[in-house]
Amino acid sequence: MERAPVYGIEVFLTIIREGSLRAAAKALGIGAPAVSLQLKSLEKRLGVDLLVRTTRSLELTDAGRTLLSGTAPAFRNIVDAIENTRTKGQSKEGTLRLSLSRGAYKTVVAPILADFQKAFPEICLDISLHEGLVDIVREGFHAGIRVGDLLTTDMVAVRVTSSLAPAFTAAPTYLAEQGRPNHPRDLLNHKCIRYKFISANKVADWQFVEDGQTKTINPPTRLIFDNMLSVVQAARDGHGIGWSLRSTAEDYLANGELESVLDAYVKEIPPFYLYFPEQNRRLECLRVFIDFLAANRPNHLHRSGDALLAVSDLLES
Repeated sequence: MERAPVYGIEVFLTIIREGSLRAAAKALGIGAPAVSLQLKSLEKRLGVDLLVRTTRSLELTDAGRTLLSGTAPAFRNIVDAIENTRTKGQSKEGTLRLSLSRGAYKTVVAPILADFQKAFPEICLDISLHEGLVDIVREGFHAGIRVGDLLTTDMVAVRVTSSLAPAFTAAPTYLAEQGRPNHPRDLLNHKCIRYKFISANKVADWQFVEDGQTKTINPPTRLIFDNMLSVVQAARDGHGIGWSLRSTAEDYLANGELESVLDAYVKEIPPFYLYFPEQNRRLECLRVFIDFLAANRPNHLHRSGDALLAVSDLLES
């Protein structure tokens, strides 16, 4: 099928709108000879004259009137669609779709959510909580938040926390009955509640640091859950010692329903990163959200001097 002479039609419509070739050239930002050449080329491809040109005026031929009536509304729709597309990515309003784990929500998003909604009432956050890795492009998400070592290399990533602090927790009643472990090897005599990575279908290792060395143990497993909140709740209910992010368990630790053990041996895990595909780099809602995270992280999400990568450097490069 022959390609439509779209640029020629734009020149034709501009000539009609402006009233002359010279005025059309000025509006289009090109030379008058180029306008005349484009018009002649369009007429040649269509096989008809579109305008009767004299030294004083331009008059539409019957063919020109037919082309004008058929293309002017459609071309206006095209121009409007292009402008709407351009402003869509630059607008600080609309819906930002995010995929994240419950731990990421609790740690990163929940503490700033109310302030963000107050600051940007026109942005709707559509949040999907899922423990497994999600193909955010295929599923239609603008961005996700996951632990850094789980990300693929084809994503742009912004670190939003420092290294994360896990916690081994248990209910006071369980510790009173079974005893408090003083060393990681003591866990071999305890009931343990493990967390499983959904995507890898793998139970998370229990790692500890002793004398600068990382050590892994495989304790007896009483229960396995594929989300950390369930691990915490089972520990709170007295079913054993569970491993989770400290932020996931912090409310129960604060009110005494849980106690942490083996704090001196806990090994930190990689930070949370907000990540997104390259094509979303210029999405204004996403830019605003990242800027807000950078400016409003709660104190427990970073250490002194531990700054986020400058979002302007990342998104505008």
